Amino acid sequence: MHVAMIGTGYVGLVSGACFADFGHSVVCVDRDETKIDALRRGVMPIYEPGLDDLVARNVRQGRLTFQTELAPAVAAADAVFIAVGTPSRRGDGHADLSYVHAATREIAKACRGFTVIVTKSTVPVGTGDQVERIAHEVAPDADIAVVSNPEFLREGAAIQDFKRPDRIVVGTEDERARAVMTELYRPLFLNASPLLFTSRRTSELIKYAANAFLATKITFINEIADLCEKVGANVQDVARGIGLDNRIGSKFLHAGPGYGGSCFPKDTLALVRTAQESGAPLRLVETVVGVNDARKSAMARKVVQALNGEVQGATVAMLGLTFKPNTDDMREAPSIAIVHSLLDKGARVRAYDPEGMAEARKVLPGEVTYAKDAYDCAEGADALVLVTEWDAFRALDFKRIKELLKRPVVVDLRNIYRPQEMAAHGFVYESVGRPQPTA
Repeated sequence: MHVAMIGTGYVGLVSGACFADFGHSVVCVDRDETKIDALRRGVMPIYEPGLDDLVARNVRQGRLTFQTELAPAVAAADAVFIAVGTPSRRGDGHADLSYVHAATREIAKACRGFTVIVTKSTVPVGTGDQVERIAHEVAPDADIAVVSNPEFLREGAAIQDFKRPDRIVVGTEDERARAVMTELYRPLFLNASPLLFTSRRTSELIKYAANAFLATKITFINEIADLCEKVGANVQDVARGIGLDNRIGSKFLHAGPGYGGSCFPKDTLALVRTAQESGAPLRLVETVVGVNDARKSAMARKVVQALNGEVQGATVAMLGLTFKPNTDDMREAPSIAIVHSLLDKGARVRAYDPEGMAEARKVLPGEVTYAKDAYDCAEGADALVLVTEWDAFRALDFKRIKELLKRPVVVDLRNIYRPQEMAAHGFVYESVGRPQPTA
């Protein structure tokens, strides 16, 4: 089939490359000429494991192309995916749909024959209705069907998630559109991936409900971690104890500095606003948003506590800046709030991240200095803080680390290491939701 993917951000690029790998003919469209030129040269705008090889293979085999002109790509397409950004709107937290609406207008003008317009971007309930209305206003005679097909891609594992999904959700009640979407995803039938057809509005809500539920699990275990610290319990054992219950499950029960990234923060906020305006406020999700925001800044207090309050003029070495490993995404990363809090308290901050430092420079204050590796970061620092659980930080040489640090202080916000082992190395060791070790 012929696919036009409007937008070459995270979702559009991964989805387009994967559809091409299934054997479909895919054109990825973006107005940014610099980005399109880079993609044609094989330079990826994001870091995602395996994506450069996937793109290169399908470009080489002629199934994947990149261009700036939307009209010819849409005219030849059976399905046109809208995969543009929907950031939080300033002032009210709603999803900004201006890019979706603009793309819809251009697409409607260019459609030739029956065309399925698919919203792949994360959009509030009722957006499909708006897309359909705008398309018919622009091109009253266009033969189109508007479908919701939310993405469920984890950064760092997006290709695997696309090719072996837990489910594929398609929101449409149009039989012709249903046939097109079934054919598009037919290669996944071999993996017995469930293809769930629902109404369009139901599909839109499924995406938000899923992200809000996962954000709630993260926030729940983080609050349990706080309680564990007060009563002398171990949050990792608590998480394992409840996670072995099949009704709960073990995923997203890892205590840490709070959730971040491109999805959970903006999607929970957009869902809260939609629910409030619909007269069905989601008090639980409202609380999750507030608790998570406060938690990021609170993590800096762990560093201050580990340094006995002596943070003025101290150098803090931070390992990991991105919101999670295997991505360069700094959007809403906990590290941002931690850095600001430490700088406000008079500390100096040195940082290292395997993939995220270029993006970090765009969002972190200029006072932050950047190191070439973990050991360079630790040299002469008063405390070492583990913020993101990159594999490169899971087997550090702590004999060397101790020699490099000015003070033997380690604050582990991801619970990568065992407290007793760190105590045996002679460190003052602070983690999340676990009893303090004794040397």
